[in-house]
Amino acid sequence: MKAEQKKELTELPRITLTERQRFDLEQILCGGFAPLTGFLNEKDYNAVVETMHLASGDIWPMPIVLDQPEDHGRKIGDRLILCDTYGNPIAFFTVESIYTPDKKKEARLVFGTEDLAHPGVKYLMQDTGAVYIGGPVELINYSPVHDFKELRRRPAELKEFFKQKGWSKIVAFQTRNPMHRAHYELVTRAAKEHGANILVHPTVGLTKEGDIDYVSRVRAYKRLVSGRMGDYAVLSLLPIAMRMGGPREALWHAIIRRNYGATHFIVGRDHAGPGNDSNGNPFYDPYAAQNLAKKHENEIGIVIVPMKEFAYVESENAYIAADQLQPGQTQKTISGTKFRQMLRNGEAIPEWFSFPEVVEELRIAIKKEQQRGVVLFFTGLSGAGKSTIAHILYHKLLERQDRSVTLLDGDIVRLHLSKGLGFSREDREINIARIGFVAGEIAKSGGIAICAAIAPYRDSREQNRRSIEKKGTYVEIFVKASLETCEARDTKGLYKKARAGLLKHFTGIDDPYEEPENAELTIDTQQKTAEEAAEEIFSFLAAHGIVRL
Repeated sequence: MKAEQKKELTELPRITLTERQRFDLEQILCGGFAPLTGFLNEKDYNAVVETMHLASGDIWPMPIVLDQPEDHGRKIGDRLILCDTYGNPIAFFTVESIYTPDKKKEARLVFGTEDLAHPGVKYLMQDTGAVYIGGPVELINYSPVHDFKELRRRPAELKEFFKQKGWSKIVAFQTRNPMHRAHYELVTRAAKEHGANILVHPTVGLTKEGDIDYVSRVRAYKRLVSGRMGDYAVLSLLPIAMRMGGPREALWHAIIRRNYGATHFIVGRDHAGPGNDSNGNPFYDPYAAQNLAKKHENEIGIVIVPMKEFAYVESENAYIAADQLQPGQTQKTISGTKFRQMLRNGEAIPEWFSFPEVVEELRIAIKKEQQRGVVLFFTGLSGAGKSTIAHILYHKLLERQDRSVTLLDGDIVRLHLSKGLGFSREDREINIARIGFVAGEIAKSGGIAICAAIAPYRDSREQNRRSIEKKGTYVEIFVKASLETCEARDTKGLYKKARAGLLKHFTGIDDPYEEPENAELTIDTQQKTAEEAAEEIFSFLAAHGIVRL
């Protein structure tokens, strides 16, 4: 590192990246996102959104942006340091462009929809900052990684591996799911058809909510590749944040695999599809990704291999390409939903569907999933009964559950975790974010967190929901009571002080309470006692399989 850069390390302002931003940055730095050399400036961003090309004319279908909640007074030419969540500096960044995107336009053109049921659109509209900052980056150090280190080959390393092996044709297989027999058949047959070796290249960054955890998937990949594919295949992990962008994502994935040294790329049916929209219809035509990728394969510089559909025919005890099925041959199949149900129930999985070693790892994953933690978030006016019900429920759960239960009462949290915070909107949002962070960590460890706080603002509650749902089950409980009822119950005299002007920013008097719009449960404490309310909540949790009776 140059002397000037060493000085900059101690003097330049820093930006802490989100996980998605970090994944994007490290792929830019290692060449996985070539020809990108930084986060998109405004000119390149507009070209990518509108034409799937950079301003230079190079094909690039996915906006890779450094989004921020505001510009923070940044100016063109500013130098910054980009850091991971632990403060480790990853790269120098030079501000080349500061702009405000049209997110609706981006959603329509990139994802083909503005429907929030699409995870890419939801992230764009709800989690992406209002300002984009573009510019080139320079490597300082990659963020430390300690798991599966032997499988994390960067593009230059993977290309050198292929060279040493003498592999000239490599067919890459993208997946974010476990590989079953049908996947194995299509990959090995595609490799044989093209005279190629195999790169099993699964994504292990941010995938789709509800996917099998990446550790369990990687353990299954390792056993399958080493035990079934031998020396003609290699497993390497790809840490990227998927957007579930269907056709555009297929192009993006193909470019990335070209950069990692593959010569052929398998594009699946409904590749990177997010499922159905709000009306129950698929977001994309099942063959749209294959068609778009095939259309641009010469421009990308990689051979697109459309994934064939294979069917297991019991009479032949073999997988046969669906387009080669003969009259009278019937196929057997198990849906993904049915398969997960069989795993949860401990049922035997037939070997024609999946290999025993894969099933073994997935049973472990399901067991971990069943130990998923829970956050019960009570919200409502002061005096509605949140704390009383939460305390009763806390003891009911302690009595009947075999895992840890933690009560995060709003008053206690303010005394310790949020000491010094006032009651302005900003301070209230910080307080709720802190409660959410602690609750999320409890859920991540398989415990139950009961949170009782006024939490008056809808946005801060929804931010907690989005964060916690990545770690555990989130249940919002709206404890409902009229303002008049709450004032009548006011044992602390808080409403009286607020009415007299002695307490400022008091919820319900001179500060608003925004009622939940999608709470899992609403409890009207004017109609039932605290004991009845706690029992109703427990029954709801048991009925939904969240806790056991």
